[in-house]
Amino acid sequence: MPKIYLGLGSNIGNREEHISNAIEFIKNISGILFLRCSSFYETAPWGKEDQNSFINCVTEISSEIEPEKLFQIIKDIETKCERQKRIKWSEREIDIDILFYGDMIYDCNDIIIPHKDIRDRNFVLIPMKELEPGFIHPVFKKTISEILSETGDKLACKKINFNDK
Repeated sequence: MPKIYLGLGSNIGNREEHISNAIEFIKNISGILFLRCSSFYETAPWGKEDQNSFINCVTEISSEIEPEKLFQIIKDIETKCERQKRIKWSEREIDIDILFYGDMIYDCNDIIIPHKDIRDRNFVLIPMKELEPGFIHPVFKKTISEILSETGDKLACKKINFNDK
């Protein structure tokens, strides 16, 4: 079964709880093997700066669920986690993106895999590097570590130590 990487983020309400709840839903999806999760990172907002910082992480799962069905399952999880519809790049209770689906390149029905903005987002690259620094991006043919070293994203992305809270 291919390894699939999901990016999760939240910047409204109890951010850690929103992400933890989404992870629990992901763990309980029939046909998915939950492998691991990166640390949580506090990150500056991307795209629309006048909002709260995000908590982000990346999870690694394994599944043979087709991308379109997986996408719908993820959207259902966002609904269960009380995500509200807002304008693009605004606050969100939870956001879950399919970052990679093995080495698949997929572009159909508004689903693009690998996620098209990965190389410009530290909040994806840093937790992804924590999990799999040698993962080779199927389009760019570079490792996550190489892409991170070349990114133009200079926004803060700091690992959270929950013992400090």
